[in-house]
Amino acid sequence: MKRKFASLQRSSGLSPYIWSILSFLPFYFIFQSSSTSEIVIGITLTILFFISFRFAFLSSRWPVYIWACILVAISVTMTILFQFIYFSFYIAYFNGSIRNRAAFIAVYVVHLVSTIASINYNIVVQHPLFIQQLPIIVVVFISIILLPFTLYNRKKQEKLETELQLANNRISELVKQEERQRIARDLHDTLGQKLSLIGLKSDLARKLIEKDPEKARNELLDVQQTARTALNEVRNLVSSMRGIRINDEIVIVQQMLKAAQIEYTGDSAFELEKPSLFVENVLSMCMKEAVTNIVKHSQAFSCHIQIEQLEDSVRMTVKDDGIGLNRQDIGKGSGLPGMRERLEFVNGTLKIQSGDGTTLVMTVPNNVTQHDGEVRT
Repeated sequence: MKRKFASLQRSSGLSPYIWSILSFLPFYFIFQSSSTSEIVIGITLTILFFISFRFAFLSSRWPVYIWACILVAISVTMTILFQFIYFSFYIAYFNGSIRNRAAFIAVYVVHLVSTIASINYNIVVQHPLFIQQLPIIVVVFISIILLPFTLYNRKKQEKLETELQLANNRISELVKQEERQRIARDLHDTLGQKLSLIGLKSDLARKLIEKDPEKARNELLDVQQTARTALNEVRNLVSSMRGIRINDEIVIVQQMLKAAQIEYTGDSAFELEKPSLFVENVLSMCMKEAVTNIVKHSQAFSCHIQIEQLEDSVRMTVKDDGIGLNRQDIGKGSGLPGMRERLEFVNGTLKIQSGDGTTLVMTVPNNVTQHDGEVRT
């Protein structure tokens, strides 16, 4: 219990004490009256005010206007009969909690006008108790002008911050989902087909080991080479999750092409003007997928890779002299949909040209950055 009370003090400051004092204050003014009927009326109005105040916070839409009018009417009556203006604080606080702009302005104007009228009435009547409070009443009047707007803007800011937090959480979930899909695609592309190939060639070698030992030996060599290629691709996948530079990736790409007996005709290293690791990572993953497609599907004899630093982007071109692609190949298991998804995720583009082989042109903007909490793709 003490811990909860201490927590309330830390979170609310002096506000609970101020509201408690204001809650008992009307009775001091009420009992200044010598008439029993006025005391009964004052106590009744005070109780009715707090009940209405509670229902006003629970209401929405058109009932807000009704409860606001009741609160203003009680406040004006208490000001005129008992010179008690401090219910205006409560109404100003309630006004600031209204989220609908039209309702906020309507209640604000009605409250302000009625408070000015009741203050002017008491000044004209020159009631001694009211005149004694005049310096405090000036402070109260300034407060009821400023407090609603302060609370309204704070509530609006809190709402925007909440919506922003929800949006950030949603983006974070989408990024995680995209990363899971990427890892699933990469595992399928790197391990799925090669493990199936290793299994088929192993079964074939087992059948041929007695009938044709030389052919069985060749099949086992293919199994060994495929296993090494799969191991390199798994290492590439792990490296790409940590981030990998293009010049590191091009070395592995050349090894893959050499193992597949495909000649590499591009540069062995590329000089870029300080690209971010994120940009290089995206290009490296796309280059690896493009070369993997060439090795698997193109039946090419050569592969050429070119990377250019443009004014506002980096462009990578991967060209082979294989059998080319048709529309069915583009839409199916060639890895191109996954590559396009990666590039679209960073506002990049992918262009495919088929004829005398296949040419892929990939462009990534220079200003792509990786924010905190964002995973590499």
